[in-house]
Amino acid sequence: MPRKDPAVVTRVASIGAGPIGAGWAAYFLARSYDVTSYVHAATEEPGLRRLIDTAWESLTELGLEPGASRDRLRCTTSLAEAVADAEFVQESVPEVLPLKQAIYAELGRLVPADVVIASSTSGMTMTDIQARCPTPERTVVGHPFNPPYLMPLVEIVGGAKTAKDAVAWAEAFYRHAGKVPLVMTKEVPGFVATRLQEAIWREALHMVANGEATVEQIDTAITNGPGPRWAIMGPCMVFHVGGGPGGMAYCLDQFGPALKLPWTRLIAPELTPELRTRMVDGCEELAGERDFHALTREMNKGLVAIAKALRAAREGTR
Repeated sequence: MPRKDPAVVTRVASIGAGPIGAGWAAYFLARSYDVTSYVHAATEEPGLRRLIDTAWESLTELGLEPGASRDRLRCTTSLAEAVADAEFVQESVPEVLPLKQAIYAELGRLVPADVVIASSTSGMTMTDIQARCPTPERTVVGHPFNPPYLMPLVEIVGGAKTAKDAVAWAEAFYRHAGKVPLVMTKEVPGFVATRLQEAIWREALHMVANGEATVEQIDTAITNGPGPRWAIMGPCMVFHVGGGPGGMAYCLDQFGPALKLPWTRLIAPELTPELRTRMVDGCEELAGERDFHALTREMNKGLVAIAKALRAAREGTR
């Protein structure tokens, strides 16, 4: 079935009144969409609006789209009313599988047939969520990072019964709405970013449990070490630049053996020739025409900008 051009969508339904649902509602309002929020009970509406008001302060500072207004928000306790004229649906109900499945059983019937339905789930698969949905082909995961109104990443993946065109449409819509969509190759528990985040989290817990580092030391290490670099380039490209003119190939050949040292409680993968090739080729492709010096200038420029921004933010709170 033909879908509306993502660039002309104006009406969004946000399902759920918690921090994620409210965050999405605030973001879409700031991007000048009309938003209808479904709340389970009328008593949830004041809390939803307070969350949006809080988000609005940051969104205003970043810059609102022309026509953006909190007055374009409508709340309802009727799921049917919430999605009746929706052109996109963002579901953010609690992470309880039976609840998700029940909601999708209803959404699949109530939402206009040409409309994509996306879930904010942070760990469930769409294959499981869409199990009871009568129209699963248009359901996708649209996993944000919290808060959705500030963090640009949205991880997108379909389920076993999802049509490819629904995934492509969701990617185009999120991109038009100002997000940075990451379309996954296949369903993976925890998606991409969360798994990487959890790897650090597990290491942090190990160090704290063994008396090797405190919470403060761990956070200081990240925010003043790899964290600022990661805001400019991901961990793969940071190593690629760190390897100098030899790039990722140098890092893997020089430091690959260290993967087996007992620095981590995580099981390291075997550094096979195939894995080495994939890592090197991936970095070379990402670098494109930029050589070591160009990448270094790019990283340094970004790090200086971040340092200035952090300094200004810290001085503003004194």
